[in-house]
Amino acid sequence: MSISVVPDKNESLHSAKDLTDLQSRDLYFNREMSLLAFNERVLAQSRDKKVPLLERLRFLCISCSNLDEFFEVRVAGIKKRLELGEVNLSRNRMAPSQLFDLLRENARELIQSQYDTLNNELLPALAKENIHFIRRDDWSKEQCAWIKHFFDTQVAPILSPVRLDPAHPFPKVLNKALHFIIELDGEDAFGQQAKFAVLQAPRVLPRFIRLPDHLTDNQDAFVFLSSVIHSHVDDLFPGLIIEGCYQFRVTRNSNLMVDEEEIEDLKAALEGELPSRQYGEAVRLEIADNCPEHIGEFLLNRFELEEGDLFRVNGPVNLHRLFSLPEAVHRPEHMYPGFVQGLPPGVNPLENDYFDLIGRNDMLLHHPFQSFSVVLDFVRQAASDPDVLAIKQTLYRTGSESELEDLLVMAARAGKEVTVCVELRARFDEEANISLADRLQEAGAHVVYGVVGYKTHAKMLMVVRREGETFKRYVHLGTGNYHAKTTRMYTDWGLLTCDTVICDDVHKMFMQLTSLGHAEKLGKLLQSPFTLYKSILDHIDIEIANSKLGKPARIIAKMNSLVEANVIQALYKASQAGVGIDLIVRGICCLRPGVPGVSENIRVRSIVGRFLEHTRVFYFENDGEPKVYGSSADWMPRNLHRRIEACFPIEDKQLKKQVIEQGLMLYLKDDCQAWELLPNGSYMQLANEIEPTSAQRTLLKELSELA
Repeated sequence: MSISVVPDKNESLHSAKDLTDLQSRDLYFNREMSLLAFNERVLAQSRDKKVPLLERLRFLCISCSNLDEFFEVRVAGIKKRLELGEVNLSRNRMAPSQLFDLLRENARELIQSQYDTLNNELLPALAKENIHFIRRDDWSKEQCAWIKHFFDTQVAPILSPVRLDPAHPFPKVLNKALHFIIELDGEDAFGQQAKFAVLQAPRVLPRFIRLPDHLTDNQDAFVFLSSVIHSHVDDLFPGLIIEGCYQFRVTRNSNLMVDEEEIEDLKAALEGELPSRQYGEAVRLEIADNCPEHIGEFLLNRFELEEGDLFRVNGPVNLHRLFSLPEAVHRPEHMYPGFVQGLPPGVNPLENDYFDLIGRNDMLLHHPFQSFSVVLDFVRQAASDPDVLAIKQTLYRTGSESELEDLLVMAARAGKEVTVCVELRARFDEEANISLADRLQEAGAHVVYGVVGYKTHAKMLMVVRREGETFKRYVHLGTGNYHAKTTRMYTDWGLLTCDTVICDDVHKMFMQLTSLGHAEKLGKLLQSPFTLYKSILDHIDIEIANSKLGKPARIIAKMNSLVEANVIQALYKASQAGVGIDLIVRGICCLRPGVPGVSENIRVRSIVGRFLEHTRVFYFENDGEPKVYGSSADWMPRNLHRRIEACFPIEDKQLKKQVIEQGLMLYLKDDCQAWELLPNGSYMQLANEIEPTSAQRTLLKELSELA
């Protein structure tokens, strides 16, 4: 299947006359539909036989996890707006109710495709490699006996089935947790007539169980927890007749509602709200495809959902739990080959004085091909250096058991002035960030939570060091999070510099975050919500002016999402003026390329591969003196208007050349993992069977060591 970002992917373009108005809704793709189309591109990786088999399974799991979040956040948000009577949801030709129905139907197609891929492609392919998920009907007598013992000893003791009656009301159902509804017949020990019961599968239990080798001829064989429970559900209701047992899962609204203007302590407010995330308003119900109609209707009524919110699936209701299968089977031949992250030129992993290295030249890191350990080692040296007086950092996501967190704690305990801006509202990381803030405060660090109403998304680290009679600052600026795990999976850039103007700019931004003074003019950095948006428009205007004068004019921009309407209009005007524009947009893209008279000079591609493309890099030709920036910000309203973001110039000629060649031009040559956005809103995968170019594989070969 293929999801288009417009209602009918086969519709013809309107005439150029109809689209000369750059405000026309026909020029803007719907962002939610575009997000679904991205998830289809992720799912396509699970069907690509050139991708290692277990990695294909992981791409399937990622597409499922992405779709869960789509319902938890995007669908839930639209549903809430509809309930409040809002009508102007986005730039599209549909009424909000039509958009809502269309999103659900396209999501239904995507879910159907996910289960078709699992059942018809991945499970048979795994079986050929002696990796089996054995159905209940195919269990041998010996396997049945082992599974029965496993159920009695490892599963049943922690199950708590709840029969539904006036004394046992319908239980609270956790967000995205596996549940069963059991239809019963007969009377219990107290003479009560039994009809229904609900059973939650505890989250502490694995969703698939490995069978012993002696029962499977030494093959990798597993059974689903849902099958184990289903096959022994009779044991939970002695004396009653089981009419049916059906799995279900509810997806809930996971947006946290905190009025920052009305609270005194953001951390305390979020701590109070976090438990409610598990029990937010229901937005989707998934049930087994063999579940009878009357039970489906019963559950819909319980969760106050309508028929369109019901999704029937042919398999486990949470495919993302299969993500851990590769570790369970240990088959490296069916995984991407390992690699050792490289280091920038001049960096010795055993003996480095980073203050000396950065003092001599700016340093650029290209993750995941080059190691994040350079940043950790820099902070480690700063934490133990007696001449370092202060460390300041923004933290958006760090992950669990963060080494960087340990280093900041060590620095604070060593008596250094450690100031950390922890973004408590980083979605789905709120709890981890609250814990991080508590630990840093206990160590003596100064912890702030940014600015009311604005998420702090900038990636900044500053070290202040006494050198002789003066203080000198050293700065790291990045396009991605200070998260050691994702720096092995996401592509990002990081700049280490002691440029006095950039360091002063970073200092001013930290002063904003902690003391909330007026925004001072910055020398080189562009900052949201103050100068970044206007600067992007100004750079586009310069390219327009240069093109009209017959000078070279080009824009190349790589980002996660492109949504901001005024930026899109500026790009349309640039295209009309003859500016060549290449956009590398991994996910959401609301710009419509290839429209005659409007955007025929704009090309849009999306790269989906082994690593998540996360870099934000902007290139402006600037009459032969290119301006190149790295940024934490996408071109979205939230990033440009409602967040604290940093955009930093790459000025060193060699480093600028590196970013242009590795981060932009190579991706424009990619014909292995690239998808081109067509004028009708569909994506076409590019292919070159003769001399294919993969940007990610090329960078792995050039910057790291394949193991």
